[in-house]
Parts: sequence; structure tokens; C-alpha cells
Amino acid sequence: MSAIFVHALHGEWLKKKRSLVFWLVIAGAFFTPAIVIVARLVRQSSLPSLYAHADFWNTLWRNAWESMALFFLPMCAILIVSLITQIEFRNNAWKQVHALPLGRPTIYFSKYLIVLLMMLALFFLFNIGIYLSAVVPWLLVGGMPYPQADMPFGTFLRENGLYFVDCLPIVAAQYAMSMRMRNFMVPIGVGFLAWVGALGALPWKYAYVIPYSYTLLNYLKDETTGKAAIPEVNFHWFALAWFVVFTAIGYALFARRAEKG
Repeated sequence: MSAIFVHALHGEWLKKKRSLVFWLVIAGAFFTPAIVIVARLVRQSSLPSLYAHADFWNTLWRNAWESMALFFLPMCAILIVSLITQIEFRNNAWKQVHALPLGRPTIYFSKYLIVLLMMLALFFLFNIGIYLSAVVPWLLVGGMPYPQADMPFGTFLRENGLYFVDCLPIVAAQYAMSMRMRNFMVPIGVGFLAWVGALGALPWKYAYVIPYSYTLLNYLKDETTGKAAIPEVNFHWFALAWFVVFTAIGYALFARRAEKG
């Protein structure tokens, strides 16, 4: 990584502080764990048996990821991209950016990396929130044992990695649109419609070709309710392929753009 790119990355990080993206990441990461904590404190009578269950951590993980995988992760990806890419448009600063001694790849990918770092922060804080949703009720409710089950760190780490891969096509598609369009509502609207379309297409056996469907398929892959037609192919590779395609398209559109202001 060149010194120029590092300086550009640092500049993008400083610009991010002027947006609401940090608070969005916190809200998106801790919303579901906070609901879980409140629900458990309200139903204290069921906690002793719940915390003594051999499958405690897997059940907690599954419950926490339901809303995250199906709703918050796609929506946070769409909004994080929009908030970060709108900094220059909102302040009419693209001419100043292009006046800097920075190549177009540096400009494009330094901001792109900030988006990906914010997504990683979302995952990191969400996992902290899941742990807190187990520990806080244990601390506040007396006479209850700490969860006896061993936490499957390896499984959770692997699932985090797969969910991150699955959200990459959404990030790449939204970034390609948001770096091209001045009106931030257009990419948000397109992203929301694409997510709704993916949700509606889940029973279709070829739903895995839809770039916005992978976090949904990943969560529903172990369901036996028939809500989704889980493909036999490894759809995580499709997610990576769409990420590469949208990244290439996005950069090509940005590099060929005639208007720089």
C-alpha cells in the first residue's frame, strides 16, 4: 500500500466523522441485542432453564441473526454506502477532490475501503452485542448460573465471514450507484427495491443469481419451513463474483465520468 493511498485513506476517515455513519453502525449493531436483553429481563422466570440449556449459544446466535441477516444487514449496507459517498456531493466538493494530486483509483478505492471498514465495524459491534445479550441478564438477575454450554468460536467466526462475503454484492452495487448519482435517494430506493425483490424471490430455485439475496439465503439455509429454495450450489462464490463485477463496473463508470463537480 503506497504512502499516497494511506494519506488518502486517512483523509476519507476524517471526512467520515462529519457524517452520521458512525451512529448508524452503532444503532444497527446493538438494536437486536438490546431487544433480546429487554425481552429476557421481562421473562426472568424462563432464564434458569434457558441458560442451562446445552445449545444456549447456538440458539442465541440464531435468534440474534434472524433480524440482522434478513433486514438490518442489507439496510445498513445500503445506508452506510449512501452516507459516506454523499459527503462530496452534499458539500459540492468533488472539484476540490479531483484537484488533489491523487489518481482516480486512489480516490475511488480509498473511499471504498472506508465503507468496507465500517461494515467490519458493524459485524464486530454486533458480535459484542450478542455476547452482552447473554451476559447482561445473567448479571442483573440473581441466582442464575452462567451459560454452561461452550461457545463455538470457530463456527461463529466462520459464519461471520460468510455473512460478510454475502453482503459484499450489496455494498459493491450501492457504491457503484452512489458514486455516480448526485441524488442519494435514487441508490437508496433502488437498493431497497432490490432487497424487497430478493425477499420475494426466495422460493424461486434460481434466487441465488440475485445479488441482494445471499444474506437471506445464508440465514434460511438451515430452515425446513420451505420459505426459501436453498440451492445446491455454493452461493457464497456467486456473492464474491457479483462483488468483483460490481466493483469493476463501478470503477469504470467513475473513471469515465465527464462531469467532476
